[in-house]
Order: sequence, then C-alpha cells, then structure tokens
Amino acid sequence: MSDELILIAAAVVPALWLLVKIYKADRLEKEPVGLVLLLVALGVLSTVFASITEQLGDLALSYFFPEGTLPYDILMYFIVVAFSEEGFKYLLLKNRSWRSPEFNCLFDGVVYAVAVSLGFALWENIGYVLYYGMGAAVARALTAVPGHACFGVFMGAWYGFAKRRELMGDPERSARCRRMAVLVPALLHGAYDFIAARQTEALTVVFIVFVLAMFIGALRLVSRMSKQDEYMTPQWDLF
Repeated sequence: MSDELILIAAAVVPALWLLVKIYKADRLEKEPVGLVLLLVALGVLSTVFASITEQLGDLALSYFFPEGTLPYDILMYFIVVAFSEEGFKYLLLKNRSWRSPEFNCLFDGVVYAVAVSLGFALWENIGYVLYYGMGAAVARALTAVPGHACFGVFMGAWYGFAKRRELMGDPERSARCRRMAVLVPALLHGAYDFIAARQTEALTVVFIVFVLAMFIGALRLVSRMSKQDEYMTPQWDLF
C-alpha cells in the first residue's frame, strides 16, 4: 500500500468508526444503510458550499480587520466558518431526510445529523492529512473528527425534537427546535475553532477542558436518547 493510501485510510477510519458507533446506538429500528451513506455523501458535498462562503467571508473581513486580530477571529470563526459549515450540513440534512418515512424515531435525527457531519469531517480530514501527514491524522482523530461528531449529535437531537413537534401539530415549536439545530452546533463549532486559533498556553488548557466537556456532554446525550428512544406519534409531548 502506498504512503498516500495509508494517509487516506488514517483520515477516513476515525470518521467511519464513529459513524458505526452511532449507528449501533440506534436501538429501536436501524436506518437503511443506503440512506445513511447518502447523508455521508451530502456531508462531503457540504464542504464545497462551505469552502466558497468561507473564502468570500474571509475576503470581506480582510477589508476591515487584519487576519489574526481578535475582531477578525471572532467574526470568522463564530459567524463565517461556524454558520457556513453547520448551516450547509443542516440544509442538506433537512432536504433529504425531513420527509423520509424512515424518520420515525427521535434518535433517527441523531443518526442522520452525525452521518452528514462525519461526511464533512471525513472529506476535510483527507485534505489535512495528505498535506500535513500522519501527525495530523493522529491529532485530528482525537479532536476534529470527534468534534464534528459532537456537533452532529447536538444538531440531531434538536432536529429530532423538531420532527416530533411537527408530528404533534406544533409548527411554532418545531421551527424553534430547527433553529436550535443550527444555532447550538454553530456556537460549539465557533468556540472550538476560536479557542484553537488563539494559540496561547492558557487557551491550550481551556481548549482541552472545552473539548473534553463537549465530548462528555455528547456521549451522555447519545446514551440517554438511545435508552429512552421511542417511536414518534402525534400524541407525544416533548416535555
């Protein structure tokens, strides 16, 4: 096997492993593999749209703030990058899965959103690893790839709540949950990138604590939603 193929495998395997773990946590009714793989492919596609908006955002911000300054980093990571990446993930997720008859359990939203997020992470990871080498593969397998999975977990939880609310005939709360499905992962994503970009010793500690807290929170959410998952019916009450 060539060195390039080894690097690609190192970039792809962490995302696929996490996807399998989430898929296995779907306790009630496993989602069609074809649908899950399609959502992964849509996650890959979302990287194209996100890269365009990020380049345009970088161009616009550069007219007002020098790159690397605090205002630039806040706007770039919390607005441009976070909402570009999480926004396009969500748009492609909703376009393909919202009306799917397979979307009949609350935990399905987590499976779908994580599939899209890991598709994004997988493709992004390949680029980083081919450019920076095996060291980047190890570092990103421990941080960036699980980070995208966590963003997907929080997106998917709110996405599932939104679907339940729609089935209950509550479009106002459904819309509110859909907004949260973008806002929560975008804020987490922005914080992740912002802290990582501000390279100081103190912020390195903050970054480690933040990442661990996010990972633990996402794992607990997956565990709880998996154990309490039920089929969605119009009679359910979210609370």
